[in-house]
Amino acid sequence: MASQVVVPRNFRLMDELEEGQKGGGDGIISWGLEDDDDMSLTIWTGMIIGPPRTPYENRMYSLRIECGNKYPHTPPTVRFLTKINMTGINPNTGVVEQKSVPVLNRWQHTYCIKTVLQELRRLMSDKSNNKLTQPPEGSLFP
Repeated sequence: MASQVVVPRNFRLMDELEEGQKGGGDGIISWGLEDDDDMSLTIWTGMIIGPPRTPYENRMYSLRIECGNKYPHTPPTVRFLTKINMTGINPNTGVVEQKSVPVLNRWQHTYCIKTVLQELRRLMSDKSNNKLTQPPEGSLFP
C-alpha cells in the first residue's frame, strides 16, 4: 500500500510564493503575498491579463486570494478587486462563486493559486462571457 506524504500548509505556500516570484505565470497571470510581512501566508494578490479576442482583452484584473488554515485541502476564497462582468462573479462584490468555477467546485489538494488564476482566465474566453458589456477600465469593487 502506497503512503502519501502530506506537505504542511506553510511549506506548500512557500513553494507557491517562490514560483510566483520567479514569474511562473508566463506574464499573463501573477501572484504573491499582499503583505511581505504576513507570516501566516494567508492573504495573496493575483493579477490576470484578459485573453485576446474577448471583452477582457488587454485589461489587467487584480484579485485578492485568501488561503485559509485548511488550504490546500480546501479551496481559497477569491475576489476580484477590479470590476468585471463575468459569469460566476458577484456583480456587487467581485467574489468568485465557488460553484461556478470548476476548479474551485471540484477542488483537489494538488491544485494551487496558479491553477485558480489559469482557470479564471480560461473562463474569460467562455462563450457565455463574450457578449457581456464590461465596466469602465480601472473601476474597482467597493
